Amino acid sequence: MRSLSLFDLTGKRALITGSSRGIGFALARGLAGAGAEVILNGRDEARLGEAAGALAAEGATVHRLPFDAVDHAAVKAAVDGFEAATGAIDILINNAGMQHRGPLEDFAPADFERLMQTNVTTVFNVGQAVARHMIARGKGRIVNICSVQSALARPGIAPYTASKGAVANLTKGMATDWAKHGLQVNGLAPGYFETELNAALVADAEFTAWLAKRTPAGRWGKVEELVGAAIFLAGESASFVNGHILYVDGGITASL
Repeated sequence: MRSLSLFDLTGKRALITGSSRGIGFALARGLAGAGAEVILNGRDEARLGEAAGALAAEGATVHRLPFDAVDHAAVKAAVDGFEAATGAIDILINNAGMQHRGPLEDFAPADFERLMQTNVTTVFNVGQAVARHMIARGKGRIVNICSVQSALARPGIAPYTASKGAVANLTKGMATDWAKHGLQVNGLAPGYFETELNAALVADAEFTAWLAKRTPAGRWGKVEELVGAAIFLAGESASFVNGHILYVDGGITASL
């Protein structure tokens, strides 16, 4: 047996939430490169169409599944409808999320609620909807996108830190409840990566200098550097890995 077959996703179908751009799009492209059919999700259908077209042009088999991951009923209807019309969702990557910065003492309750809904409730909504079908089949892979802020804090992002800590513990809870049904549920925790959402920080010379000093690797990460870890967690390679949070962060969580 060739060990590389453990990382082959041919014949698998993967739903990636928030995948019209950024980390979600990079992961969708990476899983497609490993042989998976990919299901792109987002709320903006025009942007979703552009992303799907770009991957299809590269030879990927792409489906579009627009829904608002905050809306529990909409998520269930979309997932159930796709499973009935197209087939099994074998892999789920819960990537939908947002950031909102500001002093904790001035943080608006509405902004806190919106952040928690986007970062935590979506993981529950989509995870539950997809897992119900996986449980019936006795197998499935779920990867929840966590963060270095699942373990660490930094000034100005306390609510975000709370949300990503919740995602990490929800991941452990999902694994604890669903491993007996043949599911592997793990977290992928990026460090500081160059994305559209981080554009202002990347352009901030002072912050980038701080980050280079604070991170043993001495630089920002590239979104493509998350792909290998995602394929590992999504494939047979992780058949006995459950409830684990895999940090891909250039060493920042390992270093004082």
